[in-house]
Amino acid sequence: MGFELSQRRTVAAALSGLALAILGAATLLAWQRGMLGSILGAVLCIAWLIGMGCWVAARAGIGRGEGELTRPAPDEPPIDALFDQIPLPLLRVDAGRAQAINRASRRLFATDDRVIPTPPALLDAGQTQLRHEGRSWRIERVAGPGRTLAMLVDIEAERRAAEAHADNEMIDILGHELLNGLSPIVSLADSAQVAAERGDARLPGILATLARRIEGLERFTRAYRMLARLPDPVRAAVDMNELVGDLSRLFAERFDGRVMLSVEVPEGATGWCDRDQMTQGLWALLHNAAEAALAGTVAPAVTMHVATEVDRLIACVSDSGQGVAAPERARIFRPFHTTKPEGSGIGLTLARRIAQAHGGTLNLLPMAVTTFEMVVPDTPLSSPAREGGRAKP
Repeated sequence: MGFELSQRRTVAAALSGLALAILGAATLLAWQRGMLGSILGAVLCIAWLIGMGCWVAARAGIGRGEGELTRPAPDEPPIDALFDQIPLPLLRVDAGRAQAINRASRRLFATDDRVIPTPPALLDAGQTQLRHEGRSWRIERVAGPGRTLAMLVDIEAERRAAEAHADNEMIDILGHELLNGLSPIVSLADSAQVAAERGDARLPGILATLARRIEGLERFTRAYRMLARLPDPVRAAVDMNELVGDLSRLFAERFDGRVMLSVEVPEGATGWCDRDQMTQGLWALLHNAAEAALAGTVAPAVTMHVATEVDRLIACVSDSGQGVAAPERARIFRPFHTTKPEGSGIGLTLARRIAQAHGGTLNLLPMAVTTFEMVVPDTPLSSPAREGGRAKP
């Protein structure tokens, strides 16, 4: 029965060690008896064994460096078979040519090897998109020594998958909210019918509750329509002092002194935005902040700071509430997501949609104090230039 390679190396090392030990003992014995010839022979044998061991070790190292590290294990599938299982087209690009290296790329370019003619976008490392056979592809590249591996991603398929995911999420949210609204209505309607048959005195109270639940469901439906049908903003020069003044009066009337509001707006600040939409978006932030402050453990307070720069308008709203829990930070802008018993979950979503419609952003800042920052470009896209970065009155 044969030995494995590792076993043969172990046996050879053991025999070499034994031979060296015997030769060493013979050399010592010859030295004691003055046998110079035997000493010389033993030394030569020892040198030969050591030299052979070094040569074999060097050859084994070279063999491993050149072949064994790149040789696949017997039980592993070949790399070509793994590439063929990847559903995205893969190509090797080098020396001004492209080679299809998996089944998806061979099918796309109708070739078994080289792509002829090679699309220029594949050869240009600066290109990130390819148009081929009426479809748009995004090019992802991994550069190596002398060659590049290119992977093609179907942009349309990505877009369809994203749309399908968004649609499914919206349908799931709407179904959940509608069921939550309809279930108590059905229950109250049954109770009202039984009370009417029995002449129960509780009937007026049941009907009043039923009416309030129906009004709540109607408000939810209107909020959804408002979110889905947000029109494009009509931008104009807006006096931010006047806009914030209107919001302050609305805030005082709505919360009747229960929440202290502090505002800071530079004198003469002007924003280039849709006044109605910006008022609606900032009011949603103020309303959300006031409710959070009322649920806190300290004196309720809300702060709004508005700043204008050369090319953007910045509005920050902070509150004294208990903050947003870490798990909620990723969900607060989702439509209809709310942690409040009477909340619609539409305010923050609508405010972000308004900011995005203006080409801007709305984010929850990573601060100890809950602070929402709305940033919108403050430059008209299709109007005469503005002097000094501010709108002409």
